[in-house]
Amino acid sequence: MAMKRAAASVIRNVCGSRVVAPSPISRPLHASPGSTKIVGVFYKANEYASLNPNFLGCVERGLGIGEWLQSQGHQYIVTDDKEGPNCELEKHIPDLHVLITTPFHPAYVTAERIKKAKNLKLLLTAGIGSDHIDLQAAAAAGLTVAEVTGSNVVSVAEDELMRILILVRNFLPGYHQVINGDWNVAAIAYRAYDLEGKTVGTVGAGRIGKLLLQRLKPFNCNLLYHDRLKMSPEMEAQTGAKFEEDLDAMLPKCDIIVINTPLTEKTRGMFNKERIAKLKKGVLIVNNARGAIMDTQAVVDACSSGQIGGYGGDVWYPQPAPKDHPWRYMPNQAMTPHISGTTIDAQLRYAAGVKDMLERYFKGQDFPEDYYIVKDGKIASQYL
Repeated sequence: MAMKRAAASVIRNVCGSRVVAPSPISRPLHASPGSTKIVGVFYKANEYASLNPNFLGCVERGLGIGEWLQSQGHQYIVTDDKEGPNCELEKHIPDLHVLITTPFHPAYVTAERIKKAKNLKLLLTAGIGSDHIDLQAAAAAGLTVAEVTGSNVVSVAEDELMRILILVRNFLPGYHQVINGDWNVAAIAYRAYDLEGKTVGTVGAGRIGKLLLQRLKPFNCNLLYHDRLKMSPEMEAQTGAKFEEDLDAMLPKCDIIVINTPLTEKTRGMFNKERIAKLKKGVLIVNNARGAIMDTQAVVDACSSGQIGGYGGDVWYPQPAPKDHPWRYMPNQAMTPHISGTTIDAQLRYAAGVKDMLERYFKGQDFPEDYYIVKDGKIASQYL
């Protein structure tokens, strides 16, 4: 609990300032009397839905709030069909009031969809990361956008640490040898290293970045971080991390780079061909933030040439990733579908957070301040 309170304090400090979008249209922040139409977009679990009663983040369970909403007289529709002019979501856009989406199976809420959604008031993200929403359009339309801040930061930070170790130790080729019936120690050992003594830099040191640095400290790494805000002296002492104000000065120092920054217009394509060329040859990169922060083909080319020694993560653009996405086939990759923030523990937290926000919405109460991404026409500063 102490860590959660501390994290909440950090979140409030980071997310407190917002920038006003031009001339927002006013839409009420709270529910109108009567039935509310709520649409949730989640991935299908199919045969896996019945294997764990706490598997809440799928279509079949719908965050576990279906019976409660219906008992309150509201209409609740869940679907995984979110793309194309004839998809299920598109049918409900004109008259829905609340849309719940996730980063793991994102429904891209474009300006066009917002324009069609005449009754829409509230956009909720079950998890963290609302860049699948056109935030400028949402702000201009007077919508409220909120997410369950802090719900999966532990889950993502743990996953990042795992991926660092997988890449450093060259684990995946060894695993593939075993399942293929092979045995060739040399093919693994020639590029397997210890994590101790390596320089690890995180691009972004918000909630997830700080937790990662705390977990890396016992490995006796040289820890660096770049962020728009400097950590407190107490947190720097706790993590042993050194602040690097100049990103391009930090990156060439790193043996391992971890991406922990939100996707914004400033960070989109941040790691392009030119920036990657300036990195230490053989650098390892972990990205559980957003796929579009990387130039897709530049990553492929750098993995093929050895400029990037290994690339791991679970975020792609678009999502779900098409079968021909080149990251599926590039060498020395440790990629998975977007799973890091949707552990069962995280699902329980973000499902509870969504229910709490809906309860507050129906009662005319405000959300916790650090949950807001767009409020009163203002966008949270981390998305600018």
